[in-house]
Amino acid sequence: MDSEIRVNKDMGKAVMLQWVIGVLALLGVSQVDAEDPYFYYTWAVTYGSRSILGVPQQVILINDQFPGPKLEVVTNNNIVLNLINKLDQPFLLTWNGIKQRKNSWQDGVLGTNCPIPPNSNYTYKFQAKDQIGSYTYFPSTLLHKAAGGFGALNIYHRSVIPIPYGYPDGDFTLLIGDWYKTSHKTLQQSLDSGKPLPFPDGVLINGQTQSTFSGEQGKTYMFRISNVGLSTSFNFRIQGHTMKLVEVEGSHVVQNLYDSLDVHVGQSLAVLVTLNQPPKDYYIAASTRFSRTVLTATAMLHYANSQTPVSGPLPAAPAFQFHWSMQQARTYRWNLTSNAARPNPQGSFHYGKITTTKTIVLANSASFINGKLRYTVNGVSYVNSDTPPKLADYFNIPGVFTMDSIQGLPSGGAATVATSVMPASLHDFLEVVFQDNENTLQSWHLDGYDFWVVGFGSGRWNPHKRKTYNLVDALTRHTTQVYPNSWTAVLISMDNQGMWNLRSAAWGRQYLGQQFYLRVFDPVRSLTNEYGIPSNVLLCGKAVGFHP
Repeated sequence: MDSEIRVNKDMGKAVMLQWVIGVLALLGVSQVDAEDPYFYYTWAVTYGSRSILGVPQQVILINDQFPGPKLEVVTNNNIVLNLINKLDQPFLLTWNGIKQRKNSWQDGVLGTNCPIPPNSNYTYKFQAKDQIGSYTYFPSTLLHKAAGGFGALNIYHRSVIPIPYGYPDGDFTLLIGDWYKTSHKTLQQSLDSGKPLPFPDGVLINGQTQSTFSGEQGKTYMFRISNVGLSTSFNFRIQGHTMKLVEVEGSHVVQNLYDSLDVHVGQSLAVLVTLNQPPKDYYIAASTRFSRTVLTATAMLHYANSQTPVSGPLPAAPAFQFHWSMQQARTYRWNLTSNAARPNPQGSFHYGKITTTKTIVLANSASFINGKLRYTVNGVSYVNSDTPPKLADYFNIPGVFTMDSIQGLPSGGAATVATSVMPASLHDFLEVVFQDNENTLQSWHLDGYDFWVVGFGSGRWNPHKRKTYNLVDALTRHTTQVYPNSWTAVLISMDNQGMWNLRSAAWGRQYLGQQFYLRVFDPVRSLTNEYGIPSNVLLCGKAVGFHP
């Protein structure tokens, strides 16, 4: 099989060189130095009308595009992006999976940034530092994500750093997610009234119900697949073709072959697909998982010399549910001999031999507070403050948050609301266990970091479960699933100072409180640990009147 998917290296280099030249020409890069060029963008966020599921509806556009523009950069590139908000509500974008090294100021969530007021702008300045892989961006404010404003952010490797596969002959990005005909404002009102998000109306691939991806017989293509939906896992497959998994959220992985892949909310992965079948058209399918009603989005894989349209039944989804999915997840392993963005092999960091400094157990739950549905973490439902905790921390503003509002273990007490912040020390090595005692699958994301997903298990976690951990070749990623009435354990090296959002990637749950912030701190204020406050920082709430 390896021989089937190995492409001509000279051709691959030519393709990549052609791609880089094209990107530079299209984007007008101003190169400040040979290592870390700067890319400048201006994006305008507006409303527009699109007929998506057969019904015209209001969506959020970026530069008149739905989904938004695709960001394609190289490791260590600097991004300077002027975002102009032409909506009627405050707005932010967050960069899902971008670590924002020493720079939580640019994270684009309400705990670190004041939202951009209507008819105003903010310029993000951040670096794709020491990262490769497939990522996304999306609105972090209110329910804007339900109307669009999301897009792909792909980071390619530097030319001096090898990758553990031949250069693909093409590169396709698939942003797949559930979709609602209901407007984002109506969905928000429903959540505010105490109702959960309803079941979606459909599934989209790149904002459409019909897409075509074309390639030539015998060539190999990369498919970058992301779940940009609000609440629903999906299973992805291509009729008559196997997929070689090569990258998961910046980790190069052992290159196993799959007929189908489960992708949960907020997750991304990349596969190589060789067009080794008779020349015709083939179905691409993404269908909802773990739902009584199954919604399916289809696209077409078109062979360039095909004269035969798609035919036959759609490729079948897995017949089995959570146990099958958990078993598949356990097959994702770090490629220990491959490097990622840096030249040293991934396996040179022996995470399994490091003594943890602290264990945190986080239990999600649905609760009723003041008669309305809220989602909690260890009994605490997060509420946004008018003043971002990051600004309150920097300016020493009292009364915004306290660091004893959420505990590191489930309390069992009555559910409460708070602007919850949990302390962590810079250079801690944490064991975090996500405990799901509900009947619904969870998806958890941490800004500013990736983590080693060392264990999945059913029932309640206890210290004896550590015997089942993968302490050798667990992959790192920024978003992990937790199966119903089960647990997932991760290890995190707290090497990135800042205020970082730990949240449910299921957006209705995040909106109704299933999130908090980790304050990763060192008492010595130093630019070695964290960059200074940006000169263009937006100020709001109690921070108004302070000077950066």
